[in-house]
Amino acid sequence: MTATIPAWSAGLSTPSYGLVRAPGQIVFGEGCSAGLGDLVTRLGTRVLVCTDRRMGDDPAFRSLVDSLTRAGATVTVYTGVESELPVPSIEACVDRLGAGEPDVIVGVGGGSSMDFAKALAVLLTHGGSLRDYYGELRVPGPTYPVVAVPTTAGTGSEVTPVAVVTDPDQVLKVGIASPYLIPAVAVVDPVLTYGCPPALTAHTGADALAHCVEAFTAVRRPAETAALATSRVFVGKTVLTDLYALAGIELIARSLRRAASAAPDDEARRDMALAALYGGLAFGTAGTAAAHALQYPIGALTHTSHGEGVGLLLPFVMAYNASPELATVAAVLGADDAVTAVRQLMLDVGIRPTLADLGLRADQIDWVAASTMRVTRLLDNNPRPVGEAAARAIVAGAFAGDLSLGGTA
Repeated sequence: MTATIPAWSAGLSTPSYGLVRAPGQIVFGEGCSAGLGDLVTRLGTRVLVCTDRRMGDDPAFRSLVDSLTRAGATVTVYTGVESELPVPSIEACVDRLGAGEPDVIVGVGGGSSMDFAKALAVLLTHGGSLRDYYGELRVPGPTYPVVAVPTTAGTGSEVTPVAVVTDPDQVLKVGIASPYLIPAVAVVDPVLTYGCPPALTAHTGADALAHCVEAFTAVRRPAETAALATSRVFVGKTVLTDLYALAGIELIARSLRRAASAAPDDEARRDMALAALYGGLAFGTAGTAAAHALQYPIGALTHTSHGEGVGLLLPFVMAYNASPELATVAAVLGADDAVTAVRQLMLDVGIRPTLADLGLRADQIDWVAASTMRVTRLLDNNPRPVGEAAARAIVAGAFAGDLSLGGTA
């Protein structure tokens, strides 16, 4: 039997360099979370489960905890995960645990719960303050194993080497990035996402699309750099990350509108759970770029969701980059032009059309542009250099809803 090769495969990177970092095991499928107990207890029997208060009251969550106890685990449940992950809340959890350190940490929920588990594992293993680990490659070694169980389809945190937290002493969010943060096991059960409301589905789906597009259009670093895999967390696009990125875009193109509708179907939800996983595998190695960098200060000012912000910004950044890879993105989307197709998809699922609609003020545009320059780990991945003037032009375009304003900056 001959395998069918997608038409977009012609747009893949030349197969001279490839790299993908991933968990030791990834389990995907409807109902697969029923086996969580056996997967976790292979790593240890003293288990700490981290989630937020809303999820802690969910019957599906209680079923997951029951599967752990049936498998012989001694389970501690922590339901104090806060949105945006304030650093003091994570460090307070360490103090609360005292000497009762677990063998394994399970993060159940959206990106905040999974990132909480990663950050907690760093502190329990290596001590100190989270501030000691801000940036790239500052985690000195392996941590307590983390098992990630997403209940939304977007962040891809179940497979990535990043935890993003909020430091009260800094305006912007900060990231801890290290291959040691990649969970040991990812358990992706689409059924756990079926209860997400349409708006949350749209926002997380927009985030997944941004992960895929930015990973595929990321800078391509010289393959002959022998130390590339060890000297950077985000290495830029490679032939392997391209495969995941384009497969994710294809799934999102056919399913996000249906998944975010008032009456979503199970097939669309499954597609989005898989697309989010693919997006995480793509950007967790290749990296994200300017849309995510710009969202950091915009999110801090407007207190709006990360997914909606990056979804809104994405077509404006694509127009600025004008990268040759956009022709392949368009082909995957089944469109003549990738920028307008992504813009229309975002509008169709309810992403607000302008930064003004998010609550950004015109007199804040300059501050956003200047603050974005601090997010160098993401700007370094952008295929076209982004200085402060270019950042301002992109933000001005997204503020007015005019795709032409940033394209020639």
